[in-house]
Amino acid sequence: MLTPFEADTLTILPRIRHGFFTRQGGTSRGLYASLNCGQGSKDDAVAVVENRARVARHLGSAADDVQTLYQVHSPTAVVVDALVPRETLPKADALVTKTRGLAVGVLTADCTPVLFADPEAMVVGAAHAGWRGALTGVLEAAVAAMESIGADRKRIHAALGPSIGPKSYEVGPEFEAEFLASDPANSRFFRKAAGRDRPFFDLPAFVNHRLSRLGIRSVESTAHCTYENESLFFSFRRSQHRKEPDYGRQISAIVVT
Repeated sequence: MLTPFEADTLTILPRIRHGFFTRQGGTSRGLYASLNCGQGSKDDAVAVVENRARVARHLGSAADDVQTLYQVHSPTAVVVDALVPRETLPKADALVTKTRGLAVGVLTADCTPVLFADPEAMVVGAAHAGWRGALTGVLEAAVAAMESIGADRKRIHAALGPSIGPKSYEVGPEFEAEFLASDPANSRFFRKAAGRDRPFFDLPAFVNHRLSRLGIRSVESTAHCTYENESLFFSFRRSQHRKEPDYGRQISAIVVT
């Protein structure tokens, strides 16, 4: 059974369905158990197709899949109006649509998923906000893409899904320097832990900050850490620390029904 997390700010909107899906409720096994939706993983392709179909059905999509992207940690957003074959997926990190019944989503395993909706224009979108995409403007690009097909940022609601938390995201000095070079005020998103030389970065807070500057209607955030909650979420960093050969991806998706 699929039991995705939902954001109140999106749940109350008419004809909009969404979900920040966990790793539970799918057919994959082993490292990928069980709702792995990552087509780029080494999981059994049949299992991934079924997992994604379950997500689409849960959302009431008109198709048996969710439109996702070839994610490259970019500031690029695209407009989609129909399912695109996997072989020709756009290389981008945000996608928006006004096509009823077309579920759009992003895959994550520590990065922050962000879902958007303008309930009046019936325009929805999803963004994959890793640190690089968030720093270079993927959230701003997503909102601009929504406006290009009729949305108004003053009506747009946004919600952040589960991602790696500030207690688990240890980074190097060069990482911190890049943020400070962009804006010295970004120092507030870093902290030093006692006995540790390297700083910790608060990715959800940074994403929330970038969204708050866009003049959109509302922003809601969850506090679930993908690294700490193994039973619920896949985590790239956790898999690296364990030297595992691969990892699954959870999906976050939204649709106009």
